[in-house]
Amino acid sequence: MANVSTTICGIPFSNPVMPAAGPTSKDGAMCQAAAAGGAGAIVTKTISVEPADVPRPCMADLKGGFLNTELWSELSKEQWLKTEYKLAKDTGLPLIVGLGYTAEQIAELAPLVKPYADALELSTHYIGKDLTPIINALKAAKKAVDVPVFMKMSPHPNIQEIALAIEAAGADGLVMINSFGPCMSIDLNSGLPLMGSKSGYGWLSGAAIKPLAIRCIYDVASVVKIPILGVGGVTNGRDAAEMFMAGASAVQVCTEGILRGPNVYGKIVTELEQFLDAHGYASIENIKGLTIRKMQEREAMFTPTVPQIDRQKCKMCGLCEVSCVYGAISRSEQLRIDPAKCFGCSLCISRCRFNALRMPNAQQPPEVHHG
Repeated sequence: MANVSTTICGIPFSNPVMPAAGPTSKDGAMCQAAAAGGAGAIVTKTISVEPADVPRPCMADLKGGFLNTELWSELSKEQWLKTEYKLAKDTGLPLIVGLGYTAEQIAELAPLVKPYADALELSTHYIGKDLTPIINALKAAKKAVDVPVFMKMSPHPNIQEIALAIEAAGADGLVMINSFGPCMSIDLNSGLPLMGSKSGYGWLSGAAIKPLAIRCIYDVASVVKIPILGVGGVTNGRDAAEMFMAGASAVQVCTEGILRGPNVYGKIVTELEQFLDAHGYASIENIKGLTIRKMQEREAMFTPTVPQIDRQKCKMCGLCEVSCVYGAISRSEQLRIDPAKCFGCSLCISRCRFNALRMPNAQQPPEVHHG
């Protein structure tokens, strides 16, 4: 079995899958449930000086994604300090304590949580161009504690520039990405927004934002030396592997934990181990940053090629034929791809449920998850 243990900033993790700061770690009991479900660490829901007044309704499952108006913890800092952190600490797992949002608030909170925290995760939800609030929040935390401090980042357009500035300011690691928004969805029965915020807006998370998270991780891992905890759309072990290939050192899970319960962490770990074994990788270190290295070595890009067919795997289901807008795929006694018509878009490869199609010279067919 492949080795999925890792060490980040001197902290040993039995596995690299953990809840993200949010409803799945909203109190000590939920943290213990995550540990029992197979998480390799605990990230507590972000607290601030005052408890949050969360607008409700605050969560909705959408086709392909998840919408929320979640804020920081609705529990007081006093309750966390008296009860919840102790329960989380009792799991025996590394405990990353979430704090927000301003430098002044973090300066007040960081010394209070110091006895419990193996690391801090700072959230500022700041998406402007002036980096001063982010840098000041980081400096306030670094001044108050002697444990690693991770900064959670929104999907900024200039994310490399911001990441480099945060690294230069002393961050020990990055967490990316936060949910994306504002977004909106409407209840067709009432005509009202699904979210209970004053504007009706919410923030998008779940599988819909994974490509955005992968791009952000890949961009930042290409320029910084500090570790990245990937978050955003992880639903299974293959998603986790994809984040490692983009450059992450661990992954956090929120939406899938809400939808499927705390056993999802162990399930993702098992699937990650199976992926590594099936592809001949001894550990997660073998795939960490793999895509960055591959892209550096890549010479010919976007060269049109005709997919190869593994006829033993092909079930003649016709899904590839239906979705080929170039009319290159046909079925008679067997599947056929017309090289003269094939545009090389490779959509058929990602559509195939049976991994029966692959690009020439690929080491193995890509693992595709459906449903």
